[in-house]
Amino acid sequence: MNVGLTGGIACGKSRVSRMLEARGAAIVDADRIAREVVLPGRPALLDIRETFGEDVIAPDGTLDRKRLGSIVFGDESARRKLEAITHPRIRAEMARQMSEWNEKEPDRLVVADIPLLYESGLDKLYAFEDVLVVYVPREVQLERLMARDGMSREDAERRIDAQMPIEEKRKRADVVIDNSGSLAETERQVEAYVAGKTGST
Repeated sequence: MNVGLTGGIACGKSRVSRMLEARGAAIVDADRIAREVVLPGRPALLDIRETFGEDVIAPDGTLDRKRLGSIVFGDESARRKLEAITHPRIRAEMARQMSEWNEKEPDRLVVADIPLLYESGLDKLYAFEDVLVVYVPREVQLERLMARDGMSREDAERRIDAQMPIEEKRKRADVVIDNSGSLAETERQVEAYVAGKTGST
């Protein structure tokens, strides 16, 4: 049983992902896979080196993310080249992991944790039974992001504005996990969702 999990920056998606995992869900983490597909020796890293040059490879042979980021940030053409290298491999690996869990444990809740689920159109690519959106109002998002990363309000707003508005994600969601209250309140919502899907109490 595959479900998607997303949210906005500083909304608490990672916290909800950990809560779901603690209740027996298998987590397929897009960010983790994105890091793994560019490890030394993997075809994606070879393609990145060929496309962007030796400068994006650190002395130890790993990807210099900061340098690559400085190239693709604000350059639409470069960003698209990078996405053409990494995205198909990330999607294929996510599909493989979900399929493996489905075959091994058909009744297990499999959660695909994807930060930019809607932005990348992956809600349509994968057959999700539900898409869960972890939600906090924009003002709470701003406050938490500034506190978490020590950002100015202007920088925090810029980061938030780079994503689909959280209210739009909330509208599209099958299930909304409201993370603007206490930890216990969020836990209760996650508990109720998992119980409803798995029949556990």
